[in-house]
Amino acid sequence: DGLVVSEKVKSNNIDVKIPKSELEAEDKGAEEERPRESDSNILDISSDYPRDKHISIQRHLADLEKLADLREDERKPCPLCPEEKFKACYSHKLHRHLQNLHWKVSVEFEGYRMCICHLSCRPVKPNLAGDQTLSKMGAHYHCIICSATIVRRTDMIGHINRHVNKGETESRFITVRAPKSSYKVVKESATDVQVLPNHSTPQKTDSYFNPKMKLNRQLIFCALAVLAGERKPIECLDAFGATGIMGLQWAKHLRSSVKVTINDCNENSVTMIKENCHLNKMKVKLNIREEDNGEAVGNGEENSDTIEVTKMDANVVMHLRSFDFIHLDPFGSSVNYLDSAFRNVRNLGIVSLTSTDISSLYAKAQHVALRHYGCNIVRTEYYKELAARTVIAAVTRAAARCNKGIEVLLAVALEHFVLVVVRVLRGPTPADDSAKKVRYLIHCQWCEERVFQKEGNMVEENPYQQLPCDCHGSMPGKTAVLLGPLWSGALFNTGFLRRMLLEAVQYGLDEAQPLLKTLICEAECTTLKHFSTHSPGDENKQEECGVYIRTPNTSTESYLVHGKRKSEEVLRGAAKRQRAEHSAEHPPFYYNIHRHSIKGMNMPKLNKFLNYLSEAGYRVSRTHFDPMGVRTNAPLAQFKTVLMKYSTPTYVGAQAEGPVHLPGEIQVGEEVPASAVIKVEEAELAEDDKSGVAAAVFTESYPTHCAAD
Repeated sequence: DGLVVSEKVKSNNIDVKIPKSELEAEDKGAEEERPRESDSNILDISSDYPRDKHISIQRHLADLEKLADLREDERKPCPLCPEEKFKACYSHKLHRHLQNLHWKVSVEFEGYRMCICHLSCRPVKPNLAGDQTLSKMGAHYHCIICSATIVRRTDMIGHINRHVNKGETESRFITVRAPKSSYKVVKESATDVQVLPNHSTPQKTDSYFNPKMKLNRQLIFCALAVLAGERKPIECLDAFGATGIMGLQWAKHLRSSVKVTINDCNENSVTMIKENCHLNKMKVKLNIREEDNGEAVGNGEENSDTIEVTKMDANVVMHLRSFDFIHLDPFGSSVNYLDSAFRNVRNLGIVSLTSTDISSLYAKAQHVALRHYGCNIVRTEYYKELAARTVIAAVTRAAARCNKGIEVLLAVALEHFVLVVVRVLRGPTPADDSAKKVRYLIHCQWCEERVFQKEGNMVEENPYQQLPCDCHGSMPGKTAVLLGPLWSGALFNTGFLRRMLLEAVQYGLDEAQPLLKTLICEAECTTLKHFSTHSPGDENKQEECGVYIRTPNTSTESYLVHGKRKSEEVLRGAAKRQRAEHSAEHPPFYYNIHRHSIKGMNMPKLNKFLNYLSEAGYRVSRTHFDPMGVRTNAPLAQFKTVLMKYSTPTYVGAQAEGPVHLPGEIQVGEEVPASAVIKVEEAELAEDDKSGVAAAVFTESYPTHCAAD
C-alpha cells in the first residue's frame, strides 16, 4: 500500500514505483528532490519522472487544495495565481476558484491533469493595456513530457498528441520509439511498409508517407525501368527515403537490374527503413561506419535482394558516390540539392526531382519563387506549366555549372507536386546548348498572350513588338510583364514516354497509364488516342516517333561491356537516338477555353473545338496541366476567332445551332488582325455597363465554370 504510483518505461520494460511519502512531499511544495540511488541505478535514461513535474500538474482536485494548506491563516491564496490577480480567500471560495478557473480547463494525459497556470513562469512581452491584460497573456500550460509552456488549450492538446505519435510519452526530454502496436502497415504495388499514425504530416513525423503521391512514385518507377532496359545493372539512389517505399519498389520489381541505395539523415527513419526491408524479405547492407560496429546484415555478398541503407545528408552521399539514377523528393524545394546531384551523376544518367513547394511555384508566394529559383512569375492561366519551366530552368543552371547539359524527358505538374525527369549529357557543348534555352517570357496581362524573348543580347527599342497582340497600342499604360528566366525547350520526349507506357503496362501500373497516354498525345500535339501494346513476339522492337528501334532485350550479349571503347559506342548510340527524338517539338504553353469564352455565348464542347482547330490547319491537343486547356500553335487571335465562330447565343430567340458569322466575313483559315479582336473585346466590355470588368482583367483570379465535357 505504500506504493501508489507505477509508471512503466516501455522501451526498457522496467516498472519504476514511487513511494507515497515522496509524492506527499512533492505536493507540499518541495522544489527539488534528490533521486534515490536505487532509482538512479535502474533508470539510467531518465533522471526523475514524474517527480519533477510542475505544481500545476496534479491527479486530483484535492491535490491542488492541499498546496494551499501550507499556510495556517484562515484565508488561503491560490497556488496557481499571483496575489495581485487573486487575493487570499476562504476555503469554500478557493474551492470554486480552483474548480472553475483551473481544473475545468485542464488537459488530461495518463491520469494527470495539466491545469492552467497564471504564475510568472512564462516571460510576457510589455503591453500598454494594463495589468489585467498582462495577466491574461501570462496564462499558460506546462507540458508533462517536455516542460514546454503553451498558451492555448487547443495548442496544448495538439502538442501532447504530437508527443504521443512520436512515442515521446515516457519522460522529460527523452525520445523513445513508439511501440509496435502503434505501427500501421500500408501496402502499395505489392510492397508493405510500416508507418506511424501521423505519417501524413511531414513536419510532425519522421516517416512521412503520402498515399496521394502514388502516381508520382509510379511515374518515377517507369522512368527507372526504362533506364534499366538500356544498361544494367544501374546504381540508383533514393536520397530522401522516409519509409523507404520507393526504393523497396525498385528493388522488388526490377531485381538484379538495379542496385538500390536508400538514404535518410534521420535516425528513426533509417531504423524504420531497415525494418521495412526485413518486412519485404530484403537484406540490408549498411554503410561502412555501421559495418565496423558489427551491425551489418549478411556476409557482404551482392545479390538482387540486398538494399544499401545509409544515414547521411543527401548532399554528402551524392558528393561521395556516383549514381546512374538519382531521385530527390525533399519536403519543399529541391534547389539546395541540385549541385550535388549533378556533380557525380554518370553520363546519360537520369535525375528526377519532385518539388512540393507549390505555393511558390504556382505564384501564390512570388517572393519565395524569386528567392529559391531566381525567377519572377505571376499568376497566369498557364501557371502549372510556368511552374514546370521554372524548375527546369533551375535544373539547367545547376547542370551547366558542372559542365553538363540536360534533356527533359518528362515534366508533370499536378495538384500536389511538380515532377521533372531529365537525362544528363556530359560535356561543355550540351551544357551550352541547354543554357541557351533558358530565356525570358513576355506576357501580356490584358489578353494573356505570351511569347519567349528573342535570342540575343541586343536591347530592343520596343519589346512589345514581339507580342502578336496589339494591346499596348490600344490600351493605356504598360500591358506586358517580363517573366523568367524560364526553360523554353520541349517538356516531353515522345520516345521515352512510349517506353514508359510499355513498362507501366508490363508491371500493371493502372494509375500511370492514362496520364502517360495523355502526355504522349501532348508531346506529339495530336488528339489521337490509339495506343497499341506490342505482342510478346514483337518485344525486340519499340516505336519512337514513328521509327522502330531495337531494344536491349533482343540480345543481351551485344550490350555487355567488353572494354571502355565498346561502352562508349553504346552510350554514344543511345545519345544519338535521344537527340533524334526531338524532331517535332510541341508548342509551348496552352490556352484555357473558359478564360477566353465570350460573354452571352455558349461555347462548343472541348473535343469538338479541338476538331475545329485541327480542321483549320493547326496542331492541337489537350494538356494534363489543365483539364480545360488547349495546347495549340494557333495564335490567340485565331483561337478566339474559331471559338467565336462555333459558339451559340444563350438567349431564347437566337438560332439553336450553327456557326456565328463574324463581321467583315472573316474566314477561319485566314489570319485575323489583332485589332479586330481588340475591338470585339472593347465591345464586350462596353456592354458590362461600367461594372468594372475591365479592371478585373488585370487581376490574377479567373472565373470558374463547369467542365464542358
